Amino acid sequence: MANLRKTNLATTVNITTTYAGEFAGEYIAAALLSASTIDDGGLTVKANIAYKEVLKKLATSAVVSAASCDFTPTSTVTLTERIIQPVELQVNLQLCKYDFVNDWEAQQMGYGLGQTLPPKFADFMIAHVAAEVAQNTEFCIWQGDTGAGTNNSFDGFEKLIAAAAAAGDIPAGQQVAAVGGGLDATNIIAEMSKVVDAIPAALYGKEDLFLYIGSAAAKFYVQALGGFAAAGLGANGVNNMGTQWWNNGSLTVNGVKIFVCPGMSANKMYAAQRSNLYFGTGLLNDTNTVKVLDMADLDASNNVRMVMRFTSAVQFGIASDLVEYA
Repeated sequence: MANLRKTNLATTVNITTTYAGEFAGEYIAAALLSASTIDDGGLTVKANIAYKEVLKKLATSAVVSAASCDFTPTSTVTLTERIIQPVELQVNLQLCKYDFVNDWEAQQMGYGLGQTLPPKFADFMIAHVAAEVAQNTEFCIWQGDTGAGTNNSFDGFEKLIAAAAAAGDIPAGQQVAAVGGGLDATNIIAEMSKVVDAIPAALYGKEDLFLYIGSAAAKFYVQALGGFAAAGLGANGVNNMGTQWWNNGSLTVNGVKIFVCPGMSANKMYAAQRSNLYFGTGLLNDTNTVKVLDMADLDASNNVRMVMRFTSAVQFGIASDLVEYA
């Protein structure tokens, strides 16, 4: 008799054993910290945030004055704060073992009631989901907007910085208007230079200062430095190598290091210190969970469930130390 099978609900596939083991924290770390902006060192990571954390900011007015015999307070000290509060997130997948019965991996599943999901597939599934989480995290770090869709898990820097600019927290001289028509290879150097020019003198030259740009802007910049843009570079570009000049090395512009962020919108750029941009998570917290559950012993079904739970959020510290190109 032909195999009768229902394909209901579920994200259908199967797994063999119940996994809730010691490597759960490592899978979460791979999923979150493999987001390009984090993995390449573009942010300050604050782990083990159980609920929320206060980022204290201190500002002083002029602290130096002429000497005298008396103690005369001459400066004001202002303490303010910003809150980083990681959002609880999850991945829920359900797979049906029947989907693997006629597959070439069926022999790995066992027989009868003892069937389990192919172990190699279970490992692959965890790695695949971790990669998807990392990609979504990279997107949300920059473009996240909790009011705009299901994949916008938390508010990103673009939304947070724009709100600070609108509130007047970022000086007008550090808000650079984007070029009409958008960035391209012919204007990218001039537009990046505008952002560098707007960096406060106190920040310029700091070790952890970066110009954060998206992938599209980075490609325009590499193309421009290849010599095929009106930027005084000549027809053959850097070292007379034309389009062959770049081999995935580091980039700088006017003395400022460039950090490429795949999750950033096109036509956006920001200048900031890495120590002023934060990614918060409860990474080593007990709320982080990775489980692969065979449901056979729980509800007598042929389903396997995969569950990931974790927390994520971003925040900046001092708005007046940011430059926004928007």
